[in-house]
Amino acid sequence: MIDLVVGDALAADLERARALGREHLRPLGIEADRRREPVPADHPFFALAWRMGLGQPLGVEAREERGPRTAARRGVLLAEEMAYWDRGMSVAMPGLGLGGPPLLGMGTAAQRERFLAPFRDRDRPHWAAFGMTEPDAGSDVAAIRTTARRDGDDYVLDGAKTFISNAMRADWIVVWATVDRTAGRAGHRAFVVERGTPGLEDLRYEHKMGLIAYESSSFTLRECRVPAANLLGGEEHYAARAGFKGAMRSFNATRPAIAAMAIGIARAAYDAARTPGALDGAGPRVQRRREKLARMARKIEAGRLLCWRAAWLADEQQANEVEASMAKAFAATIAQEATGLAVEVLGDAGVTADGYVEKLYRDVKAMDIVEGTGQIQRIVIARRLVGLPH
Repeated sequence: MIDLVVGDALAADLERARALGREHLRPLGIEADRRREPVPADHPFFALAWRMGLGQPLGVEAREERGPRTAARRGVLLAEEMAYWDRGMSVAMPGLGLGGPPLLGMGTAAQRERFLAPFRDRDRPHWAAFGMTEPDAGSDVAAIRTTARRDGDDYVLDGAKTFISNAMRADWIVVWATVDRTAGRAGHRAFVVERGTPGLEDLRYEHKMGLIAYESSSFTLRECRVPAANLLGGEEHYAARAGFKGAMRSFNATRPAIAAMAIGIARAAYDAARTPGALDGAGPRVQRRREKLARMARKIEAGRLLCWRAAWLADEQQANEVEASMAKAFAATIAQEATGLAVEVLGDAGVTADGYVEKLYRDVKAMDIVEGTGQIQRIVIARRLVGLPH
């Protein structure tokens, strides 16, 4: 099946990810969960993974080296495999992460050269981050309240962001702000805020129910002065609401990989539910479990194909908004169903604190929230397919 998606060259990358997952991702994810704190940025594993060329599997890091025609498909395959071993650790991995698509899609040539340069250094790992979510603006990204005002050769940013992955260790964060709250989406702008910028303050780790291995951080921007040269794309880019459109393109580029991560978690739960002995015997109870597992296997395969189609469209530079939303909504639901089924099949072993399935059960809820909730994905699909008013 792999060669139908991107070609045999990916097999080596997948095998490396599989070995990395077995030896490092799952053990580190379990350890972080039990310690209730993220894996620190200076952990030797990250340097090892970075030297191996394995970063966050979102399909953007490889775009320059491999070309745009396979990046998204490579991303979904690696995302599924790494999330199978541990989704929290796959997000904790160094790389551009969600900060990559807006930089690559909106940034000028000079901006791409400047901000990508550190990521070509394989001596030590690097991270980037994407700052959209705010305390009062989650799924409704049009409601962001962080402001940006021009002051000479700078912009001054004020506001707050929350649940931003890897912000505390990032070289830079793509921060979304508005130059005019009354203008709605037309006022949106994206700025690259570099680590150590005065006014970038109060970076703190948010404690989560699951996915403990990676940092979800909050921070404030107080009179944070950013050079106008850090406005992604320059002012001319923002005609015709291009700022908001850039944010949506970023989500459409990464949602297939996020959906594939949910498929990876579903696979892990499905495999756990097939523990030897769990389905032995006869009787209606065992038969029902077998039927549920068979149905789960069908749904996992269907979800995977949705992810692949959305990624293929992204690689072909075709519109994939509906397909990306379908993949995200369907895969997150499957993953929650799969973890619930694993708990049911394993009984007491499925709910004990030292059991892996119990961890998956807590980890999986976020998959219906990150990158747009399931409700939002269904609204997107309805608007495009049946003409629901905006």
